[in-house]
Amino acid sequence: MKKIALVGCGRISKRHIEAITATEGVEIAIVCDKKEDRARAAAEQLGVPYVTDYRDLNGKGLDVISVLTPSGLHPRHVCNIAELTDAPNIICEKPLSLTLREAYEVFRRVEKAGKRLLPVYQNRYNPLVKLIRDLIASGHLGKIYQFVCNVLWNRNDEYYAIDWHGTREFDGGVMYTQASHYVDMCHFFFGPLAFSRGLSGSLRNLETADTVSAVLQFKSGVVGTINATVSVYEKNYLTEFTLIAENGTIRLSGTNLNQIDFWNVKGMPKPDMDFSLDHQYGKGHNTLYEYVAAERWDMFPSKEDVLSGIQMMEKISY
Repeated sequence: MKKIALVGCGRISKRHIEAITATEGVEIAIVCDKKEDRARAAAEQLGVPYVTDYRDLNGKGLDVISVLTPSGLHPRHVCNIAELTDAPNIICEKPLSLTLREAYEVFRRVEKAGKRLLPVYQNRYNPLVKLIRDLIASGHLGKIYQFVCNVLWNRNDEYYAIDWHGTREFDGGVMYTQASHYVDMCHFFFGPLAFSRGLSGSLRNLETADTVSAVLQFKSGVVGTINATVSVYEKNYLTEFTLIAENGTIRLSGTNLNQIDFWNVKGMPKPDMDFSLDHQYGKGHNTLYEYVAAERWDMFPSKEDVLSGIQMMEKISY
């Protein structure tokens, strides 16, 4: 049984708690948050102890520490936990960092400490995303021409009243905090970015962009657009991805690309793979912790892959 500590008991911790609770071979042994009331509430819910300083996780017999703190604090917390605790594996929620320079430092310090870094890229485990990736990699779709990716979500004023949300130092904006897994999806599909142009706006007077439209060309030649916003009225509207290829056209949609809206692929009937969701984060966290339980470290993205993706994110965060 892998013993896990959660560092950060905010919004995303609920999804990690659900995923770990539903997965055999892993369990939450302790939680940590600098806000004691939040740490205590999570601990009481789970029936485990809590601490308010992650240094106190040292010597607790932990196999994994999951870093679920504000985005801009991920580099500092991952590095310190690698150096100041004896847990061999560190999971880090997206994004690993807000800059490529920080990402290089994180890998350097984690490797020097002799630890394993496991970045959260749960959207790669979405069965429909994996299907598209496999079709592209197999050559079945032939030449890939174009894509359209839209992340049309809502984050209301109450969300941005939380201390770090929307700040330049800790948030990174809509591309880093909301659309990051779909930016990574395009990187996962098409490889390194060659060229991009775009515009962003802080239409709600945040320190970071709440709306971005970008045109991209990858080194593979694929051309496409990513549009992302957190200003849809009242609630999340849609995430959609359309792929135009030599041997097929595919459109995925749903809050988290959980359904096939259009399928016209040469020699291949539409697969029956649609699935339902009761939250906005997709199913991938469950798969992630299944890989942790099975010690399938090869199923996490490589250092080179992560660095290339962060470089792309930095380029398109206008």
